[in-house]
Amino acid sequence: MSATLRMTREGIGIELRRGRFEVVVDGKSVGSIERHETIETLLEPGHHTLRARAGRYSSRDHHFDVADGEVVSFRCHGAMIWPRYVASIVKPDLAISLKQE
Repeated sequence: MSATLRMTREGIGIELRRGRFEVVVDGKSVGSIERHETIETLLEPGHHTLRARAGRYSSRDHHFDVADGEVVSFRCHGAMIWPRYVASIVKPDLAISLKQE
């Protein structure tokens, strides 16, 4: 039994937070992703928590459920506007946007 997590790193405009992002599921690293890449990893069916991070900067936690045989897709990108970039210095979980597709 397994499900698939697919993550694409793509945004509109210029990312102000650059470099590789680590993909973390349930507190464990499952890989990393560069801009314009898509990665896939197998998961056990059930409830999971996803986060993307780059050093001290990260996305907010995103909770999701996935069923056996299902593919769940997310899109991430670094901060692309100056106010969000500056705010992420004080609140690091604003640095990376993460959304389920």
